[in-house]
Amino acid sequence: MIVYIIMALIAYAIGSISFSIIISKKMAGFDVREKGSGNAGSTNVLRSVGKKAAALTLLGDVLKGVVSIGIAIILGNIIPNMNKELLVQIAGVAVVLGHTFPVFFGFKGGKGVATSLGVILMSNWQIGLICLVFALVLMALTRMVSLGSCGAAILFPVLTLFINTNYTVLTEGKPGATYFIYSVILAIFVLYNHRSNIKRILNGTENKLSFKK
Repeated sequence: MIVYIIMALIAYAIGSISFSIIISKKMAGFDVREKGSGNAGSTNVLRSVGKKAAALTLLGDVLKGVVSIGIAIILGNIIPNMNKELLVQIAGVAVVLGHTFPVFFGFKGGKGVATSLGVILMSNWQIGLICLVFALVLMALTRMVSLGSCGAAILFPVLTLFINTNYTVLTEGKPGATYFIYSVILAIFVLYNHRSNIKRILNGTENKLSFKK
C-alpha cells in the first residue's frame, strides 16, 4: 500500500509543475492565469505569449504524463508483488490531478489535456495516437481546441473496451477493459475542466483558433 501512496504523491508533485506559469513569467513577465481565458494551459499561452512559449508548454505538460507513467512502470518492475496496472493507473490519475490543482501554484492549474495525452501514450501508444489524430481532426475542422480535447477524452474509454493490445502494462490474459475505469476518471477530469467551454460550444460562442496567424 505504501508504494501506491508514494507513487501517487510523486506523480501529483510532477503534475503540479506548471510549465505554462513558469514559462509565461520567464518569457513575458506575467502569470498566464492573469491573461486571456485565465487558464494555465498551452492554448492560453499561445494566445497570450506566443507560439514558442506555447510549444514549450505543450511539450513540458506532455512530458509530465510520460515521466510519471515511466516511474510507475520502473517501480512495478523492480518491486515484487505489485499490481503493475494499478500502479500505472494511480500515477496517471495523480499527475493529471496535480496539473489541474497544482500544490505549488495555489491549486489553480490547467485542464489536463496535454498531460493526459502523455499518460495515454505511455499507457497504450495505439490508443494515444488514435485519440491524438481524432482530436487534431476535430480541431482542424472546427478550429476549437476544446472540442477536439473533449472528443478525444470521450473516445479514450470507448477504445479501452475494444483494444486489447499494445498496453505498456497488462497482465497476460486480461482484456484492455481493465483500464476502463481509469480511462473514465481521466475523461471526467478533462470534461469537468472544460465545462465552461462545453457551455460555449452549445451556445455557439466558443473561441476559435485562427490558423492564419
